[in-house]
Amino acid sequence: MTGVYVHLPFCPYICPYCDFAKWPHKQSAARQYLDALHGEIDSAAPGAGEHTVFLGGGTPNTYAADEIADLLARIASKFPPARSPEVTIELNPELVTAEAVKVYAAAGVTRISIGVQSFVEPEIRTLGRRHNAAQVASAVAAARSAGMGSVSLDLIFAVPGQTIASWRVSLEAAIALAPDHVSAYGLTVEDGTPYAQWRDREPALFPDQDVEGDLYETAIDVLEAAGFEHYEISNFARPGHRCAHNANYWANGEYIGFGVGAASYRGGVRSTHTRDLESYVSAASQGRRIPGHSERLEGAQRAGEAVMLALRTAQGLSFAAFKERYGLEFLDYYASIVEPHRAAGLLEVDAAGARLTRRGRFVANDICATFITLP
Repeated sequence: MTGVYVHLPFCPYICPYCDFAKWPHKQSAARQYLDALHGEIDSAAPGAGEHTVFLGGGTPNTYAADEIADLLARIASKFPPARSPEVTIELNPELVTAEAVKVYAAAGVTRISIGVQSFVEPEIRTLGRRHNAAQVASAVAAARSAGMGSVSLDLIFAVPGQTIASWRVSLEAAIALAPDHVSAYGLTVEDGTPYAQWRDREPALFPDQDVEGDLYETAIDVLEAAGFEHYEISNFARPGHRCAHNANYWANGEYIGFGVGAASYRGGVRSTHTRDLESYVSAASQGRRIPGHSERLEGAQRAGEAVMLALRTAQGLSFAAFKERYGLEFLDYYASIVEPHRAAGLLEVDAAGARLTRRGRFVANDICATFITLP
């Protein structure tokens, strides 16, 4: 399986916490970008095997539904879909229409991911979002009416001013809409964003690590009690509704990215397109090599990244698969790292593999980083 990611970077407004490659929507710029994106896809070498597709952003549904359908047709002509296709599009709820979702479904979209973030009005405004709970419900209803196979809702916790009670409101409101999948992300304050400036001015308004841990534990408890499987650090799914595209990332599988700022990983080489919009459009439109950065992951770096990604998942890392792919005995190679984590109750190890304990999931980033930094 190979993942195909397509970045659509325009937004009707810019959220103050977001650090993705994105720009305010302007019709002329969006049209120029789409033409350049078509050029990059059309000039790509055809892919072999099966592919998942993920249209992310930005806000993909700033584009008209027929433009999305044409884009998907171009991708399908180059990258054969999986036998059980998974084609995802991210949507802002306030821009969703029933007619558009029907066009998406007819064009092959099987999964929609709705950027809700919160159902609580003050938190929605704090996050710079412009939807309301009724618009989220309408978007989900439109997806169900169109026969969409899977609906996912994104939520954010550790929002300034958020409490356990208000977080429960969002979780329970999401569950009430009967989604197939929920992603619950802890807010990350990225340098250079308005949120970073706000935190510098008023750090006490931002939850500390203990509060963030309590909010995360609440998400796990509430969603698992509602029948969702906690299959990855930030992701919860009904049976049969894990995100195959993201699962390929966590398995350290190959993927190809199209668009400004998009990343690819093929043959052990990780590459990232420039985040400069003008440079991307100019190069892609003229069929030139798109500026960016690339690096070949080898040895300890490549193996460490595989461990980091695998440990994010509930099943963790398989010793046999790791040895087959990287030629290393996990417990021997990482003994100096594994034993302290196991002794601290953060890592569970058996004959088949290793996985984070529930306690370990709360400090997953710290644990995973230790495998990356091994010389």
